[in-house]
Amino acid sequence: MVRPAHTALALLLLLALGCRPVKKVFQADRELPLRSAERVVEHVFRVLPPQPRYFSAKADVELTMADAARSFRSTVRSVADSAVWVSITPALGIEVARALVTTDSVKLLDRLKDSYFLGDRDSAWARFGIDPDLDLLQQALLGRPIGLDPQARYRVDREDGHYVLTSRERRRFVRAAEDILPDDTLANERPMNERRLERTLRKAGEREAVVLRYWVEPDGFRVVRVLVSDLAHDQQADVRYADIGTGEAPPFPHRISLSLSDPARHASGTLQLSRIDTLGPLQLPFRVPERFVPME
Repeated sequence: MVRPAHTALALLLLLALGCRPVKKVFQADRELPLRSAERVVEHVFRVLPPQPRYFSAKADVELTMADAARSFRSTVRSVADSAVWVSITPALGIEVARALVTTDSVKLLDRLKDSYFLGDRDSAWARFGIDPDLDLLQQALLGRPIGLDPQARYRVDREDGHYVLTSRERRRFVRAAEDILPDDTLANERPMNERRLERTLRKAGEREAVVLRYWVEPDGFRVVRVLVSDLAHDQQADVRYADIGTGEAPPFPHRISLSLSDPARHASGTLQLSRIDTLGPLQLPFRVPERFVPME
């Protein structure tokens, strides 16, 4: 059984590091006009809503990991460039776990086990094998194009009714990123053979190569999917945004699908957000009760 505090950390991991595709959701229904990558990037940033100082929401969460699946409700609060706070209440409104991620620390409470974890990102990596990144976490919550740089160069393709921006890595690195992505086809080219793929990943590791891809819907130019392939560490991170608010609704995704894949593990999750608000200030309380002991 997955411990609640560890489940909270897994949630933060998924938001911060991303995911393997949950399902293929895009349909090719028309031929898109040709556009340069520069023009697509320009349109993306033109329609991107301002990043709010405060963000809060209720979330119905579903997590699937190697040995367990779990559903629960949570409250999420975020203060830009400062912290993200998560409280998990699976039943009867009784909190069972709490997590706080800042720019340089990770804090967890497991109320069922009367235990806690306090540490920096390095100790979180050593203890849980993850490195929660506050900036990536906050960008994912707001449905922003994680890592998209208006000054960088990208290649643009048309795929499944969307424009797809790809960072200007060497072509063999892009193909390697496509080949190590399970259960999803990103190109029509034949996959690399195993020896060439191993050589390419080794070269990518020497360069710390990361391939970024963005799926952009052609009407409103909102980014609906971000795929990060960290070839140096053989990791795939995928975030998909849906039900983006329009009109009087907050202009943020109300459904976020996430998954993470690397050679040793796989986890996926979905957040259904409601009661989204951008008013502040927000309280992010975190206190370790005296009877609690460090997590084993």
